Amino acid sequence: MRMLERLGESAGPPLIGTWIKIPALETVELLAHAGYDFVVVDMEHSPMTLEAAYRTTTVAHGLGTRVLVRVPDRGGSHIQRVLDMGVDGILVPHVSSAEQAAEAVGSMLFPPRGTRGLGTTSRAGTWGLDTTADYLRRGDEETLRIPQLEDLSALENAEAILDTPGLNAVFLGTGDLTLSSGLPPGDPLLARLTGELLRSAAARGVPCGTAVRDAPAAARAAEQGFSYVMVSNDAHIFGDAAVQLCRQVRSQTHRPETRS
Repeated sequence: MRMLERLGESAGPPLIGTWIKIPALETVELLAHAGYDFVVVDMEHSPMTLEAAYRTTTVAHGLGTRVLVRVPDRGGSHIQRVLDMGVDGILVPHVSSAEQAAEAVGSMLFPPRGTRGLGTTSRAGTWGLDTTADYLRRGDEETLRIPQLEDLSALENAEAILDTPGLNAVFLGTGDLTLSSGLPPGDPLLARLTGELLRSAAARGVPCGTAVRDAPAAARAAEQGFSYVMVSNDAHIFGDAAVQLCRQVRSQTHRPETRS
């Protein structure tokens, strides 16, 4: 089942994913075997290149894991090529207004609804083996187009952004939101605006996602009504496990000093 279809299911827990920051196929393979519903290739805050993102997508899809890509910026220079990789959706960072949302979403839709170019001989078109009609249908009907709302103005403009034609999911970036606003997590204003965003998205049938650090935070996000949640990232998962294992080994192999 396509990721968009699963997000459209009103019942059930949120889809669980994680960020990919390490350009290594083995990491992706392990995360897929671990059971994550999806992964998000992070081209904004990692050394992931277009080629690394492409190979990550191919491996993840081969193991039944859905793939989103966060492009480096709102400029759009990567969107066409990332879509032609056959990804399940794209996150566009720092969208703060309806106009910016319309530009981002429009670049992911084929004419006449948008400006995406025809690339039937790409992986998204099964290298030309699919019909043009199937390629166009998948692009417009099965691809997630996700603006990231990451500052106060974005949340204040949330209803106008959510009404963008062709938008079919949104993402709340709490890290940049707290940084740009200067407000701490859990601040009453942020809590109110987050609640309003979730209610407005739900009223329109638009899935809303976010990112968290650990399982308890993911549980709280599920209770709030988020439809998909990125939990930690591959680098932190490995780093934290390595630190914990090293500490355990040292504590269990420590030899008390003997006095002469």
